[in-house]
Amino acid sequence: MTSKNHEVLRVCRTKAQAKKAYDRISRFYDYFAGVFERKYRDRALELLDIKKGEIVLEIGFGTGHCLKKMAELVGEEGKVYGIDISSGMLEVSKKRLQKAGLLDRVELYCGDASKLPYEDNKFDAVFMSFTLELFDTPEIPKVLNEIKRVLKPGGRLGVVSMSKEGGGLLMRLYEWLHEKLPQYIDCRPIYVEQSIREAGFEIKYKEEVRLFGLPGEIVIAVKPSKL
Repeated sequence: MTSKNHEVLRVCRTKAQAKKAYDRISRFYDYFAGVFERKYRDRALELLDIKKGEIVLEIGFGTGHCLKKMAELVGEEGKVYGIDISSGMLEVSKKRLQKAGLLDRVELYCGDASKLPYEDNKFDAVFMSFTLELFDTPEIPKVLNEIKRVLKPGGRLGVVSMSKEGGGLLMRLYEWLHEKLPQYIDCRPIYVEQSIREAGFEIKYKEEVRLFGLPGEIVIAVKPSKL
């Protein structure tokens, strides 16, 4: 299959700008984007089917709703790890986990997912919710290769993201706004399934969703047992 990722718009803001922006909105994030994302991230997490005793990672954990759910699912025998570029989001998530009495099951790290600070073949599952589309286009394969490195053979990847598949006039308008206001509209549609497939994962399930009229994808994939 010929890659269509050359058609995907670039992300123009820097990592430092992204960190500053998410630090600034961390305390208010749930009041706008959180409501918009909840249905789809919950569905993707359900499809990822996390089990008791598993070791799992969330990339771009935001305000920690999914971390809390994952910590409940893995139980006392399991462990949850989270990485996010924003220290503000980390603090909000930490408070949420503390309040739920689950902080001892979770290890949080503030950093860049294009260089994951974890050893090879560590995780049973990796989850990303509205995060992959925040990386600049050349970084997406790097992030997916890092995920493949830290997943165990046969480990699962769950991604929910804005999608460039099946877009129409509304998507073109959104992309125009992204180009004009990159500091404020930093995410943009990407080819989700194709990017994951090209990184060497086996696609197990794909579900197309609509995000206020914009196309999205939920993809569940597996790292092959033999590479």
